[in-house]
Amino acid sequence: MAISETPGSAGTTATFRAESDLRGMIRRRPSSAGAVSDSTLWTNSPESENSRKDLLGDSVGNDDRDRIGAGDCPVESANAENEKKESLERFGNDDDRRLDFAELKLAYRPSAPAHRIVRESPLSSGAIFQQSHAGLFNLCIVVLVAVNSRLIIENLMKYGWLIKSGFWFSSTALRDWPLLMCCLTLPIFTLAAFTIEKLVQKKYISELVAVPLHVIFTTAAILYPVFVILRCDSAVLSGVTLMLFACIVWLKLVSYAHSNYDFRAVAKAIDKGEDPHSSPNADYHYNVSFKSLAYFMVAPTLCYQPSYPRTAYIRKGWVFRQLIKLIIFTGFMGFIIEQYINPIVKNSEHPLKGNCLYAIERVLKLSVPNLYVWLCMFYCFFHLWLNILAELLRFGDREFYKDWWNAKTVEEYWKLWNMPVHKWMVRHIYFPCLRNGIPKGAAVLIAFLVSAVFHELCIAVPCHIFKLWAFIGIMVQVPLVLITNYLQNKFKSSMVGNMIFWFIFCILGQPMCVLLYYHDVMNQKGKT
Repeated sequence: MAISETPGSAGTTATFRAESDLRGMIRRRPSSAGAVSDSTLWTNSPESENSRKDLLGDSVGNDDRDRIGAGDCPVESANAENEKKESLERFGNDDDRRLDFAELKLAYRPSAPAHRIVRESPLSSGAIFQQSHAGLFNLCIVVLVAVNSRLIIENLMKYGWLIKSGFWFSSTALRDWPLLMCCLTLPIFTLAAFTIEKLVQKKYISELVAVPLHVIFTTAAILYPVFVILRCDSAVLSGVTLMLFACIVWLKLVSYAHSNYDFRAVAKAIDKGEDPHSSPNADYHYNVSFKSLAYFMVAPTLCYQPSYPRTAYIRKGWVFRQLIKLIIFTGFMGFIIEQYINPIVKNSEHPLKGNCLYAIERVLKLSVPNLYVWLCMFYCFFHLWLNILAELLRFGDREFYKDWWNAKTVEEYWKLWNMPVHKWMVRHIYFPCLRNGIPKGAAVLIAFLVSAVFHELCIAVPCHIFKLWAFIGIMVQVPLVLITNYLQNKFKSSMVGNMIFWFIFCILGQPMCVLLYYHDVMNQKGKT
């Protein structure tokens, strides 16, 4: 705050500060004649003069008291005027001000009013979301740590240390070498897609020939790993990893073929002088480049484009720290699986064949460690791994997820939690369906159908079980979208919608699928 150094303004400044203290503490008081105004309280009566002298004490001179009593406070400089405004703003308008000891001694008298305005309690419905809940959040963390510490101790006392020496690597993993060879040969289909596009660019083959060739090679890219997994007696985790990698390759190849097809269509429209109705910020320069394809195949995205936003340099120290986090959270995830989830599912019955109450108890008991594993998986893959890959490749657009934990409906969750897949679905499934005259509801259903097929492939093929549990689990999301949208529109509360989402997500969905697939796998091995 700027204060003038002239003697005259210094005295005036002190006067205004004292006056502000006084005005900040003396409020309107009711009387028989009604509300008393501020001007009445500042008259030159002996009572008010004595009251002012008591409140001001020795900090203000006689001339200053006279000026305050008369209400005539001349301003000798612009700085003094600013000082007065700031002082009044500080002491006169802020009911929750904090005064130091000297100001309390001068101004806060026993007769000063303690209740001045109408206020809600902090936990009232009208004020609960206007308060900071950092303390309650810390309490939840403390309770969570205490409860889980007790569960860890109880688990160790009951089962002992269940993690074996072959947790990270086992000699039986050597039997999965055909899956490794299959994974290493998948880039052949990328070379095939590049060759097709290059032939089209050189006009050696036409569009009518290129489209069927792309369909054949992309289909082979997904059927080849399925065949290898079904022919080999491999571990479930190895099969799931290969199928995820194969699905990513398939999605990238579809995007590559579809994008180049659209590039050619836009280029032809521009050559004819037509309006292609294209995005104004897009680069529609059609050029088949192996360098751009190679970068796309390793980049953390599923949508092809000739160039991407890039960062200036690689933060090597940051990458190292993220790798350490990735190792720690992966180990924590494995600890929960081996120490908690495996004993729970081994001591359970088939949820659709046993006692109903027992099945509910198992699902509820499995829901908490399953949620921890899912959250760790999300953090390890979508945050740590994809950001590490993006940093190494200097990939700029790192919106791999949004705040899906705040989702109020199932539809909102699917739009927020996996942005690479969501962007691919919107770009290559949803809007192409709309452009071809398919209704919006049918387009959404087709998108969920494609998602359900790939979820079933990634889980059923490694487990060697085709009972469509994953497929049904995804397709059930369609009526859940309608139900949660209806409840959200009815209650008009983000809290209710978010609680419904978490209940469906944590209790009804994933724990039930884990139990179903585990018992089906165990039953199949028993028959074998």
